[in-house]
Amino acid sequence: MSETSTSAAPAVLHEKRGHAMWITINRPDKRNAINKDVVAGIRAGWRAAHADPDVRVIVLTAAGEKAFCAGGDLQPGAGFAFDLSKPTIDYADLLREAQNSTLPSIARINGVCMAGGMGLLCMTDMAIAADNVLFGLPEVKIGLFPMQVLSLLQDIVPRRVLREWCVTGEPFSAADAKEAGLLNHVVPAEELDAKTQWLIDRIVGKSPTAIRRGKYAMRALGSMSFDEGIAFTEGQIALLATTEDAKEGLASFNEKRKPVWTGH
Repeated sequence: MSETSTSAAPAVLHEKRGHAMWITINRPDKRNAINKDVVAGIRAGWRAAHADPDVRVIVLTAAGEKAFCAGGDLQPGAGFAFDLSKPTIDYADLLREAQNSTLPSIARINGVCMAGGMGLLCMTDMAIAADNVLFGLPEVKIGLFPMQVLSLLQDIVPRRVLREWCVTGEPFSAADAKEAGLLNHVVPAEELDAKTQWLIDRIVGKSPTAIRRGKYAMRALGSMSFDEGIAFTEGQIALLATTEDAKEGLASFNEKRKPVWTGH
């Protein structure tokens, strides 16, 4: 296990469990609020996962049972201390890095998920939440707006739902979040770990190369027209067919056995 923090208590924990890299926000006494150490710790975990060829999935979660992430730390100089001489903000850079990730990621939402925590949820590929979790974008209640979160959230949920969440700032349930397309699965809190492992198992048994190149393609297609996209994917499928994983997949199918993936 590795950790990132400037204090005695690590802000973020990194733990490899089988083929999964677990990244855990570790500020339960602060409702796992985001500060510079949390951002740095999550980014370090993302990079460590991508640097390890044995890692096939990232799980982002938080310590305790009450909060996944309550948003930015509102203490003076903590979550909203901006260096305006820099053209980008650390939190935004984290969202950029996650968007360009080639490993699949799962958000395990164990407790309240608000404001900037919603951005962490949105930057993952899939999400599982306990059925008692409350979600929300309460920024308007303190004179702010979920600006950076919008960059990801607008492509996930319907526009009218998004506007209601942003403009009213009122919380909503896990059931509402799933209905809007924000979550893949909602389960009782006691089943959260089992459901997370179920999804991990469904990922790690598949070709790492196919998933890696597939995520790269999905990211690229987001900014292309149909004509651009279909031309791009023609080249991508031809390239993918030459990889070791594709050859192994076809061989295992014809030989009626389980494939042994090398990730190449």
